[in-house]
Amino acid sequence: VPVLRVTRRGPDAVHFVQAPLEPGAEVLLSLDWDRRFDHMQQHSGQHLITAITEQMFGFKTTSWELGRQRSVIELDTPSITPEQVEALERSVNEKIRERVPVTVRELAADDPEIETVRSRGLPGDHVGPVRVVDIEGVDSNMCCGTHVSNLSDLQVIKLLGTEKGKKNKTNLVFLAGNRVLKSIEQSHSTEKALTSLLKNGPGEHVEAVKRLQNSVKLLQKNNLNLLRDIAVLIARDFKSKPVQSQLFVLHRKEGDSEFMNIIANEIGTEETLLFLTVGDEKEAGLFLLAGPVEAVENLGPRVAELLGGKGAGKRGRFQGKATKMSRRGEVQALLQEFINHRGPE
Repeated sequence: VPVLRVTRRGPDAVHFVQAPLEPGAEVLLSLDWDRRFDHMQQHSGQHLITAITEQMFGFKTTSWELGRQRSVIELDTPSITPEQVEALERSVNEKIRERVPVTVRELAADDPEIETVRSRGLPGDHVGPVRVVDIEGVDSNMCCGTHVSNLSDLQVIKLLGTEKGKKNKTNLVFLAGNRVLKSIEQSHSTEKALTSLLKNGPGEHVEAVKRLQNSVKLLQKNNLNLLRDIAVLIARDFKSKPVQSQLFVLHRKEGDSEFMNIIANEIGTEETLLFLTVGDEKEAGLFLLAGPVEAVENLGPRVAELLGGKGAGKRGRFQGKATKMSRRGEVQALLQEFINHRGPE
């Protein structure tokens, strides 16, 4: 029976399970060791980083979070320099190489030694002895969590940098132990994939991506200019016809809002009702309904509803996003019926 969550209530560990168990039944608890050892590495790593950070720079830890992929220590300082982060990483890894023991002891609640132990205070419903985790010669901290028995079990700690925290504090991001190895493996896999795609070595990846970005920007600019020219030509072609239809319908997959508005501007919407769409032919896209003000005000919301989208309009234009572009034919039929009857049913 999977255990979903465990929490403490007074002296009891309350297990939340996926299926009911008979009261009084004897059960065998099976531990997910990989997950437990990962948590031990991150938690002991946090104790070590917290202690060394305070010793080196006087920055106190106000909280920390054990994340699924990375962990964060909240430091009571508005900033920490890259040089300080580098020195801190070097120092904590020196302690790991020194194979410093980590031990657990239990003290009576009234033991005066408790006053010398780093702590955020005991919970209000605490009962029984007080558990203290010691990193020999480095730290003594009140804690109920599971820890490694020697800093060498941490293998290595990698500080990933800092992020701006809440209320003038700084978040220090870190990985410990096997998480460092997994991160290296992921980075290496990404590096191999980029090497294959970019056809150059890892040291040239950044410059290659920059060149690609510049090329894409240039292509996008050229494409936008071409779309503008096409919009003008489409409008001129429509206006050059001897007899102009009262309804103009057009869909273009590669277009955008500007493309549709250029056509509407060039054709003019005093007499003609325009229904323009861009994007996927059957799924999502953009639409524009333009024409006489009264007609657009009446038809705009109905067009949006038919296309499964939302929109807004003013001064003879109603535009928005659509999720059911496959229903463009129904919209065209609605508009044609409106023109035939000179108004909605």
